[in-house]
Parts: sequence; structure tokens; C-alpha cells
Amino acid sequence: MNIPNKLKRKLIQITAFGFSNSHVGNFASGKIYTGQWKQFCNPGLNCYSCPAASFACPIGALQAVSGSIDFKFSFYVIGFLLAVGVFLGRFVCGFLCPFGFFQELLNKIPSPKFKVPRPFLYIKYVILIVFVILLPVVLTNYMGIGKPAFCQFICPAGTLEGGIPLLSMHDELRQTIGSLFSLKLTILIITIIGCILSYRFFCKTLCPLAVIYGLLNKISFYHLNVNEHKCIHCGKCAKTCKMIVDPVKSPNSVECIRCGECAEVCPTKAISIGYKFEKKNS
Repeated sequence: MNIPNKLKRKLIQITAFGFSNSHVGNFASGKIYTGQWKQFCNPGLNCYSCPAASFACPIGALQAVSGSIDFKFSFYVIGFLLAVGVFLGRFVCGFLCPFGFFQELLNKIPSPKFKVPRPFLYIKYVILIVFVILLPVVLTNYMGIGKPAFCQFICPAGTLEGGIPLLSMHDELRQTIGSLFSLKLTILIITIIGCILSYRFFCKTLCPLAVIYGLLNKISFYHLNVNEHKCIHCGKCAKTCKMIVDPVKSPNSVECIRCGECAEVCPTKAISIGYKFEKKNS
């Protein structure tokens, strides 16, 4: 049976979302799963503190290690991100990321749709360098332990998946709410509105994981190929792309999430997506 790419992608996204958040019953008790699987990272963005989360968030794990008292370099976290990125690139974003799937659902809410101005695409690079890499090492307490700055000050996924559920179940946590939570709630509201108005607003502007996997898009085994002999330069692929990518000019763009919609609309089947060792179009 030939399953359309859009349906296939949605089924994989739903499966990945459920696999990443299999402890749904913990929402009722307000507890966080802390079993053995929590020592492993989820390839996509999914908050460690979400009661249903089965795995750790790779960005949270990266900050926790770099901000530790002895500035340990985590070969596991770095190796995991590099291995996943080299093998899959931003296929992770397009198919496996729970928060990416949530953003796509938000974008289905009827409303005017807008393109994110191109300069905004570079904000996520600043966030990766400043909040994920530098601040956890530079801003330390009296014991020399750094803060997970991205999780603490920015991450809307953490506020939605971890902060709000835990606050709703624990009165003692609600007593500690201050200006920091107000800041994070504001970022979450802006993110939700942004995702309704613009496809994957958070991925385009704020996600540090998108930068890591995006840079590895250029060398990943899973890549997009354009057959120049078949391409008639009709421009349908660029008009279809919701990530503001022209696949003909930049098949391995940092922004491409490998969703495959450009290949679907190509009238000459000049675009293909797969592994480099697969047989190319003749």
C-alpha cells in the first residue's frame, strides 16, 4: 500500500510523541518519571520535567554537564547529538521532535499566516552560544555550579510541559512563583501566538537544537538531492516550503526539516530525499 508522505509523516510524529511521553499517568500524581530510561536523551526537544517524559532533553543535559562544578565535557551528550545529526540531520525536527509536532498543530488554527523575517532566523544562533554554551559555564553559584540558562530563562517547551503541570499539582511550588515564571509564561504565550501565525515559529527563531542539527544537515547521510537534469526551475518547491527554503538553490539548508513536501509537488520528480547510499535518480 502506497501511503502518502504527509500521512506517513504525521503517523511517525504521533508515534514519536507518544513514545517520548509514555508516562501520561504521572500528570494526575504530579510526579516526574525518574526511571532508568531517563538517563538517555530524546533526539528532539522534550522537557525532562514533563511528568510524562520518558527521556532527558538533549539541550537540558548539555547545559547540566557544562554547568557542573568541574566543567565536565560530556562525551555522551555531544556524541549523541553528533551521531543523530550526522545520521539524520533535521529529519529529527521534521519527524521525531514532540515540540515540533505541537507547533504544527498550533499552526492549523485558522488565522492569517505570515513569514518570519529572515533576520529573525539568526536569533537561535545567539541563544545557542549565549544561553546553552556560555552562561552555564560563566554564571555559577558559590559552589561553582552553573545555571541551565536556556531552560531557566527561555524554554517555552519546559514551561508548557513541565512548569504548568507541576505548578497545577503542587501548592508548595505555586507559593514560589515570581517574576521569572512571569517571564517564561510571556515567552510561552508569544511562542504559541507566533506558531499560530507562522509555521514552526519556535524552530525558526529560538530553538538551539535546530541550529545543531541544521549545521549537520550539510554532512548528514539523510539528505535532499536535486537532479539538475530533471529540474525545470518552475519554483513550485520553493513556494511550497514552509521553512523558507529554496531546495534547488540550497538543498542542504540549515532550515530544511526534511519534511518532503517539496518532493511531493515537484512535477518532474527531480527532488528526492533519502540516504546517500541509496540509488539516485537517473
